[in-house]
Amino acid sequence: MSRRLAVPVLAASLAGFTGLGIGLQTMSAQADDQSAAGHHRVLNSADAPAAIGPYSQGIGVGPQVFLSGQLPLDPVTNQIPPGATIRDQTRQVLENLSAVLESDGMALADVVSTTVYLADINDFAAFNEVYAEYFTDKPPARATVQVAQIPRGAKVEISAIAIR
Repeated sequence: MSRRLAVPVLAASLAGFTGLGIGLQTMSAQADDQSAAGHHRVLNSADAPAAIGPYSQGIGVGPQVFLSGQLPLDPVTNQIPPGATIRDQTRQVLENLSAVLESDGMALADVVSTTVYLADINDFAAFNEVYAEYFTDKPPARATVQVAQIPRGAKVEISAIAIR
């Protein structure tokens, strides 16, 4: 049985069970949401660096947005400015993530989870100071790891998940 058929059939069979608090309208809305989730939208912002490989800047599925890892690349030059510190690079990464979110009508305030990759964990305190400037009200869940190398010699890369 296909997923599209299974949920409405289940909804119809559960419609009589009012004690469960599940109504036909609720189940039908969930079925519509699941059907819509099969279609995704590609996010693309000219205000963020172009992808440097076969991937999208972000993908939206329903109310969720999955952002690819952003590097501290200047969107105009597609390069890391020479001499950029971990603070400079963190700001640029967060500005790039923000630009991709804005292309879908969202903002950093919608981010619920980030994964941070640092080339040197000793940069954590300086990175964290800048990160805290961008996520002041409701900081998202986060994982931070040191990696052996980040593309283009970057000091930091951040991927994120946002929900409308």
